[in-house]
Amino acid sequence: MLAKRLRQARKNKKLTQEQLAHLVKTTKGTISNYENEYSTPSNEMLKDLAKALDVTTDYLLGRSSDLPKLTEKDEKDIAKKMESILEEMDSDTALAFDGEPMDEETRELVRAAIESNLRLAKQIAKKKFTPKKYRDQDDGQ
Repeated sequence: MLAKRLRQARKNKKLTQEQLAHLVKTTKGTISNYENEYSTPSNEMLKDLAKALDVTTDYLLGRSSDLPKLTEKDEKDIAKKMESILEEMDSDTALAFDGEPMDEETRELVRAAIESNLRLAKQIAKKKFTPKKYRDQDDGQ
């Protein structure tokens, strides 16, 4: 699914693999490997690809749905909430497994999961609490 959507988004932007690779600071071979399902991008690379292609990571991963798009205000709210959560999480006693502090890689994965869930929660809330007559207008933003 990722390979097909990545290739389609790249072609929609009229970019070659080489041009896309330059935008995300990688090689043409790496892009080719993603499009041919030989390898999978990291979370950070996935975000970079989505940004360069003007799509969402959910789109690239095939998780697109009928959820509304997030506005600039929504993004700021999410960033503010993330900052608050990360401040708490960064204390030495905040998160540990079996009494051992998390290594940096695990901490980064937890951060990515929290951000993803905050985004999804915000979209679900918007869908649930935005009156139907306003939904089409909001989706266009």
